[in-house]
Amino acid sequence: MEPDSSRESPPREGSSLPGECPSSALGQSFSQILHHLTGQEPRRSKTRNAALQDLDALLEATECDKLFEGSGTSPGGMPEMLGKVARALEKYAAPTQEQEGREDGFSAVAERASAVGLLFIKLLRKVESAKNSLVCPARKTVLRHLAGPIYVYAVTHSLEQPWTRPTSQDVAGEVLALLLQVTECGSVAGFLHGENEDEKGRFTLVLGLLKPNLNKESWKKNPATKHVFSWTLQQVTRPWLNQHLERILPPSLLISDDYQTENKVLGVRCLHHIVLNVPAADLLQYNRAQVLYHALVSHLYTPEHLLVQAVLLCLLDLFPVLEKALHWKGGAARPTTHCDEVLQLILTHMEPEHRILLRRTYARNLPAFVQRLGILSVRHMRRLERVILGYLEVYDGPEEEARLKMLETLKLLMQCIWPRVPCRLVVLLKALLKLVCDVARDRSLTPEPVKSALLEEATACLVLLDHCSQGRVKGLLATSLRSCKDSQVASCLRRVQQGSGGAPLSGT
Repeated sequence: MEPDSSRESPPREGSSLPGECPSSALGQSFSQILHHLTGQEPRRSKTRNAALQDLDALLEATECDKLFEGSGTSPGGMPEMLGKVARALEKYAAPTQEQEGREDGFSAVAERASAVGLLFIKLLRKVESAKNSLVCPARKTVLRHLAGPIYVYAVTHSLEQPWTRPTSQDVAGEVLALLLQVTECGSVAGFLHGENEDEKGRFTLVLGLLKPNLNKESWKKNPATKHVFSWTLQQVTRPWLNQHLERILPPSLLISDDYQTENKVLGVRCLHHIVLNVPAADLLQYNRAQVLYHALVSHLYTPEHLLVQAVLLCLLDLFPVLEKALHWKGGAARPTTHCDEVLQLILTHMEPEHRILLRRTYARNLPAFVQRLGILSVRHMRRLERVILGYLEVYDGPEEEARLKMLETLKLLMQCIWPRVPCRLVVLLKALLKLVCDVARDRSLTPEPVKSALLEEATACLVLLDHCSQGRVKGLLATSLRSCKDSQVASCLRRVQQGSGGAPLSGT
């Protein structure tokens, strides 16, 4: 059995009644605790457990004035010493890469996190009790050293992750709530960027603590770091985020460039938050927007639907930034945009794609691309037509998401490029009528509301097609309506005959 080194060492000064001992003795006690917490012994060694017990007793017995005003053994006095202890506790509770995949590894992390959280609660209550005392200036100094490590601990263990358990999450949540109370912040966002414009937030401090674990060599050693960074980043929005761009962009790109899909998605979501909350001028400076664009487009060659979805959403918000530098002077053809390039790539992937989740992902985002390009969608008309008609022919499961989105895309396309629709009248009419008949005769498990939605959208497309072709659809359907025996199909055809024109056209 491993010897209990902390118990075998000689009695420390100030270990019995620290509140009655000189401040130097108190500092030595904290220094020895810090030494045991940061030593090279195994994480579950009795030495560290004993150090936690000693720290608990020390906090219990020490008065606030002694705790905050003692000189300690470090140049910054007790505030700096308490900050070092808090940082050591946060690292002690954090999960490690070695514990991933082990059945008991993360359970041990949760146990340590609960024990550390109780110590943080006790320490924060000491700080809170000193609010109205004579050591208020020292209290503020202590808070500057404690706030960062305690925040990182709280976020690490309050979110639902493999290394957390309900007990450790509850303790960490209580720590975070108490930290906001002690720092007099109404929210995590206020804690990070400041409650008002004159107050300096703690976002820079938190990023500084995370930075050593966010470089290429170290970011995977602590599995929690990327989640803490991502969650923290999401809390800071306009107009505070742009001043931190140099600190947040490299880690986001690093995480998104990993080989694991989970990390890629996490990194892309960080980049998306940056695109949404940093002014276009800052993103265009130093060619940052182009760097983001090329980093995102490279992910579109992967077959992971979650990643493709995150990338497409981010690109749709990045296009307005990239196109700010493009100015069409009229007369000449409009320049090809980044949106054109991405749509061309998407259509290339969509045509042969057979994986249902990827088909749905592409279909889900296609309307937004057509809507963004407007009349310029005519550049991709032939390929859009092939993709839309091809997807309309294939059953998409009970939800029929892909076919519904394709009908939405077709409506938008006809509204944008209506002068080009008459020459495609026969092809589009056949495809829509076939879809109506297939859905009406469908006896599969597709719910009735989904069938009704498909028939509704298909009928709206037929009405719009009739409007674009100046009533030719009504003439072509007159004979079919008289001979139709299916009630649902006949109902759709009658609505087309009675339609007054459909949705307004655009595309200028």
